[in-house]
Amino acid sequence: MPNVADILMNKDTNVICVTADMSVLAATQLMNEHGIGSVCVIDSAGLLIGVFSERDVLTRIVAAERSPQDTLVGEVMTASPVTCSADTELDDLGEMMRDRRVRHVPVLDANGLLKGMVSIGDLNAFHVSSQEMQIQQLNDYVFGRA
Repeated sequence: MPNVADILMNKDTNVICVTADMSVLAATQLMNEHGIGSVCVIDSAGLLIGVFSERDVLTRIVAAERSPQDTLVGEVMTASPVTCSADTELDDLGEMMRDRRVRHVPVLDANGLLKGMVSIGDLNAFHVSSQEMQIQQLNDYVFGRA
């Protein structure tokens, strides 16, 4: 059964992180610069304390009419986010994302250290790639190329 490690193997595991005392404006500019929809929020020891996403911007800044330059990430981040490990099976991850209505899941090791971030896009791309490979194998079998 494929797991999160299979996705991380083909992906840059450098996760863009911010601190809780960073302004929302600076965090969103960083997200735009890197073309990403969320960032991990870490403490001074480098441990995950939250996730800050586009959804947080829309619901807790824009809709609440808060100033992004005067609001700190720690005030509006999603604290205690859903996380997984590299051993988490992709079916379980998909179910977790669906049930908890999240699109970005930090990957932690056994010591709680950040090892990567998996998005719903990563999960979908992995499934599409796997299906394309199965289709090719079936075509090869049917047409005697296997």
